[in-house]
Amino acid sequence: MIPAAAAVNMRALKTPEDTIAAIATPIGTAGIGIIRLSGPQAWAVGQRLFRPRKDRQHLSSHQLYLGHIICPETGKAVDEVLVSFMKAPHTYTREDVVEINCHSGLVVLERILHLILSHGARLAEPGEFSRRAFLNGRIDLTQAEAIADLINAKTHKSLELAGEQLQGRMHQLIARIRGDLLDLLAYVEAAIDFPEDDVEYLNQTDFTERLRSRVYEPVKQLLQRYEDGRILREGLSVIITGKPNVGKSSLLNNLLNSERALVTPIPGTTRDLIEEGCSLRGIPLRLVDTAGLHPSEHPVERLGIERARERLSRADLVLFLLDRSQQLTKEDAHIYQEISSKPRLLIVNKVDLPPHPDFSELTKHFPGERFLQVSALRGDGVEELKDAILETIIGERLDTETSLVAPNLRHKKCLESTLEALARSLNLLESNGAPELLAVELQESLAHLGDIIGQTTSEDVLDQIFNQFCIGK
Repeated sequence: MIPAAAAVNMRALKTPEDTIAAIATPIGTAGIGIIRLSGPQAWAVGQRLFRPRKDRQHLSSHQLYLGHIICPETGKAVDEVLVSFMKAPHTYTREDVVEINCHSGLVVLERILHLILSHGARLAEPGEFSRRAFLNGRIDLTQAEAIADLINAKTHKSLELAGEQLQGRMHQLIARIRGDLLDLLAYVEAAIDFPEDDVEYLNQTDFTERLRSRVYEPVKQLLQRYEDGRILREGLSVIITGKPNVGKSSLLNNLLNSERALVTPIPGTTRDLIEEGCSLRGIPLRLVDTAGLHPSEHPVERLGIERARERLSRADLVLFLLDRSQQLTKEDAHIYQEISSKPRLLIVNKVDLPPHPDFSELTKHFPGERFLQVSALRGDGVEELKDAILETIIGERLDTETSLVAPNLRHKKCLESTLEALARSLNLLESNGAPELLAVELQESLAHLGDIIGQTTSEDVLDQIFNQFCIGK
C-alpha cells in the first residue's frame, strides 16, 4: 500500500505534460473495446507496443492500422487490434492521441492497459481527456458539460438539448452578450479615463436601452428557462399516492406498460417506495408508487409511509387516487390535506365498477379540483392522464426550441449573479450614479458570464465538473 504522504506527492507530480491512458469503453464482454492515450508520448508508447501486420517505416496520422499489441519483454502478441495514430492539434484533446481498438474483455483490456502504463503513460483521472480538451481550447465549459449530458441522456429531448449545447449554441449566445457588455464597459471606462472630453453616457437613452435589450433581457430569458432545462435533463418526479388498495400499483404498471409493481386485492401490498423511470411524450419521468398513507402499527409499513411522505415533499406532481367503488373516508381527506400545497391531479379510479353514492358530490368534498376518470386495471383514460400530467407541470412553457435553455444548476447560479449585477447597473444609470460604480457592476456581470463558458472559472469548479465524468472520457 502507498503511504498517504507518498500518494499526495504522486498526485502533486501529475502535470498536463503527462501522457495519460484509460479504457474508453464500458468493461464487459463485447466485440470491441477501446483504450485511449493522449499526451506528448502517446505515439512513442503506441509504437513501442504495436506491431503492424505490414512493415511500415512511417505511420500516417488519422489512419487505422491492423496489427498486434506485443509485450516488449516477451515478444508475445496480446491481441489483434486496429490502432489509429492522430497528431495534434486535430484531435479531441488537441494533443497527440492513440486509440487502440481491441477485443472487449476484462482480461485483454486490463493487460493492454497495464502494458501502456508500464511504458510511459499514467492512468487518466475521471474526465481528464475532456478537461484537457477544455484547457487546450478544443471545447468550452458548456460543451464539456454537454458531453456528460449526452452520455446520460434519458430521452430524445434530453439528447437533443445536449446536442445543441455540444454544438456551442450556449457559448455563442453568451459570447454575443459578453461582446455587447464589453462594448458598453469600454464606453464607461472611456468616460472615467478621459473626463476632460466630457463623454456623456449616463443620461443617454440608447446606452440604457442597449444594456437592457441586448444584455439584461437575454440573460433574464435564459434564467427563466432554467426549469425547462432541468426537466429535459433530470425529468419530473411524479408521486402516486392514496389510501391502501385504491389502485396505485395498477396505475404505475399501466403508465410504465409493464408489471413493475405487485398487484393483489390485499390492502397494504406496497410497503416501500417503488420507483421507475419512463419517457412521456419525450419528457423523462420518475414514477414513484408509495405505501398507502394511513395509520399503521406494523413497523415496516410505518417506515414505508414515512418514506412516502418524505418523497411527497420533493415531488413535482402528485397523483392522488380515489376509489370510485368505495365510500370516501377520513383517510382520503387527510391525504388531500397533506398534498394541498403541491401540484396535483385527483384521479377517480375503478370507473369499470359501479360508483359509490359519495362520488356524485365530489366537488363538494374537493372544491375547485379537476378530476380525471380512469380504470388503472383496463387502461381506460390513461392516455388522457398522460396529457394532463404534462399540461399540469409544463403547460405551454416547454418550447421545442432547446438551444436557448440554461441546462444545469451551475448555469442558473451564474445567471442569477449576472442579473443582480445588471439590475444594479440599470439602477445606477437611472440615478445618475458614479461611472466608477457602474464600471464595477458591469465588470462583475462579465465575470459571472465568463464563469458559464469557463473563461473565469476557478480550479475547484473545474474539479467538481470533470470529476463527475467517467475515466476514459
